[in-house]
Amino acid sequence: MTHLRFTIYDLRAVPSTVRPSSIVHRQCAGWLLVLMLALFSAGAQQRFPPPEFESGHKLPTATEPAARGFLRQYVDVAVLAGSLGLATWLAYRKRSRKAMIALSLFSVVYFGFWRKGCICAIGSLQNVALALGDPNYALPASVLGFFVLPLAVALFAGRSFCAAVCPHGALQDLVLLKPIKVPDWLEQGLSVLPFIYLGAGVLFAATGSAFIICQYDPFVPVFRMSGRALMVLSGVALLLLGVFVGRPYCRFLCPYGALLKLAATFSRWRVRVTPTHCTQCRLCESSCPFGALYQPQAVETEPRILRTDRRRLGLLLLLLPFLVTAGVFSAPVVSSAMARVHPTVALAERYLQEKDSPAKIGVLSPDDLALERARQHPDELLNQARVIQRKFKVGSWIFGGWIGLVIGLKLIALSLHRQRTDFEPASGACFACARCFAFCPNELMRRGVTISAIAATQAQGTKEVLAQLEVAK
Repeated sequence: MTHLRFTIYDLRAVPSTVRPSSIVHRQCAGWLLVLMLALFSAGAQQRFPPPEFESGHKLPTATEPAARGFLRQYVDVAVLAGSLGLATWLAYRKRSRKAMIALSLFSVVYFGFWRKGCICAIGSLQNVALALGDPNYALPASVLGFFVLPLAVALFAGRSFCAAVCPHGALQDLVLLKPIKVPDWLEQGLSVLPFIYLGAGVLFAATGSAFIICQYDPFVPVFRMSGRALMVLSGVALLLLGVFVGRPYCRFLCPYGALLKLAATFSRWRVRVTPTHCTQCRLCESSCPFGALYQPQAVETEPRILRTDRRRLGLLLLLLPFLVTAGVFSAPVVSSAMARVHPTVALAERYLQEKDSPAKIGVLSPDDLALERARQHPDELLNQARVIQRKFKVGSWIFGGWIGLVIGLKLIALSLHRQRTDFEPASGACFACARCFAFCPNELMRRGVTISAIAATQAQGTKEVLAQLEVAK
């Protein structure tokens, strides 16, 4: 774990990659006052100054973390469990969009700005992958809770975590003002990216190379009010895009969302637009900004069309093993390049390139110091690098096969047609945001809304449907 710890330290300490951003470092007078009070209280705890460093004395280091840190982590898990239960109740029983917005605000404040986006369910899958790949890594129970709880809920009640508990999704949902429909071909094409990102994140985490999902998270720097300028700008750009495109990160990038989508596909309970039966009024047709609302569809029964569909499905099923095999044999081509992400492999390659060069003198950089330490025990370094490269070779086989499997299953899913008689949310893609409930006349009648108000809602919905039809033409 030494190399992983040094990697994390380097990410936090290298000035060239981690520098303050002028976008987020605008402190107000209140924050300055809080900082001054914190510094004053910290200075007051040590009434006597520590010894000078020249004396050789070192302050003792605590060997156990504070109990409050453990308690705070378990409080976070308890808040997560309560929020998941509340989001599920709001989507299935209360069916209230306003209450869902209130829960979204709480999640953004608590899990986002207060807890600084950490512990994060999205990044927890990397800890799980590292625990599976490295037997010496002890997976914290709180991280395991953040990984398991949303998936367990998704298996029974859909993506309640995405509805209003995840701060990343809640923040994007709150800024959505003028949603536009993403073309189906683009929607389907981009929907495979989260699964590929999931495979890459697991590969780099399992080999102990890097936590790329956390390293390139666009919203954690926004929550922490600091970070690399590139990632801050990426978060701001996604939020600006999210004003018009519903949850772009959740739909086209989030790797944990890919896992939740798979789990929610087999969920026992699923969100329904109407509380009873669908009257085919089509008022909910334009209510979903995430492309997750299926329209009624009749399956073709003409023999000629059925033969064509069956032939296409048979060819795709035969093509699936070839796609997986092609991915398995093509991914190792880039395994060497991916292995260089690991600091041990990168240091070993630098040692082989500069082993005959004279040692540097004077003030040395951290990389130069690491190279000098490697010169003292080169065999140990090279053996470690070979082990890591073998892990990457095997992992790249699995990663390549995973990519081929994802693409093949996506093509098969697009060729399948299921008969539907009602407007219904897609179990895997639905975020359970409760937007579509307010468009259903049956739901409005259940809430006790007057006939005149329902008629006004129908008129407004009809205008939106007609406007979309004009755009489609």
